[in-house]
Amino acid sequence: MDLIKYNIEKIIKALDDAEKSFITVFGDFSLDKYVFSKPSKDELSVETDLVAYQVHATASFPGIGGTVANNLRSLGANVICIGLVGNDGHGIELVRCLDDIGADTGLMVVSDHILTNTYLKPMRGEIKESSVEINRLDFRNYSETSRELEEALLINLEKALKRCKGVIITDQFLERNCSVVTDKVRDGIAELALKYKDVFFYADSRGYIGEFRNVIRKCNEHEIEKSNPGNEGNGLRFVTMGEKGIMIYNGNEKIHIPSFKATPPFDICGAGDATNAGIMLGLTLGLNIEEAALLGACAASITIEQIGVTGTATREQVKGRFLHENKQIFSEKM
Repeated sequence: MDLIKYNIEKIIKALDDAEKSFITVFGDFSLDKYVFSKPSKDELSVETDLVAYQVHATASFPGIGGTVANNLRSLGANVICIGLVGNDGHGIELVRCLDDIGADTGLMVVSDHILTNTYLKPMRGEIKESSVEINRLDFRNYSETSRELEEALLINLEKALKRCKGVIITDQFLERNCSVVTDKVRDGIAELALKYKDVFFYADSRGYIGEFRNVIRKCNEHEIEKSNPGNEGNGLRFVTMGEKGIMIYNGNEKIHIPSFKATPPFDICGAGDATNAGIMLGLTLGLNIEEAALLGACAASITIEQIGVTGTATREQVKGRFLHENKQIFSEKM
């Protein structure tokens, strides 16, 4: 890719100040829990006469908003997490996972009336590293979120806004009003965005991106029709297009940001989250929208090279890739 027209030194220097950036991740979080069993250890249950898989290892990671938080922490930013967790074992484990990466979980909302969103992934194989995932068990909420929880989420979000420079909104589920970003909460976000004009608000939604107002919107090329630019004039949008890069729509202006070269094989799980983290960190560090998008594209190119995990990109890896691309350009020009 041609980086000559971009101020690479400015982007690299900005990363040195990542610890000065406080960013809130607001919305859906999940616990991604892997349980490993070996077929050779299967036992027949005397109670049910069915095969019982014998779990010999587990691994847990924060997912959805937790993946965004993990990427932000890897890049050096300070992170405040706000979402819903059940008063259950999965909730305790999710909060612990977020604490372990250094995120601030003091504003997470705990409830006795919901399940913690959990993806329980049974992995089968004699060797852990080559295990295959079988039918996943999802712990989900299909009842509407209560008014009490909606109000608690918005109260906590406003508390965070007094400390942070940016908010990334993660809206994962398609069932309307059954998780964090309900219609009422979305309206509340729009009002807070007008009130806190010095804070960047950035929304990534699987099903309702066109219903967000007064925020920067991000979607992929397959979701762009849902982004409905008419509901807030020509608002700022980032559209990710995989290996084709990122398209920025800013008013009547359209700007293409190329992708970075990556070494196959690829695992694109979490690439969008890495992009979101890079863009938001860039904006809060004073980069312009093109530079911020380039930072997001670079972070994503590093994470997709990490196979079998939801990868992250460190600040040192991002700097290294920028410097490598720059050297390649100048050596080719000679």
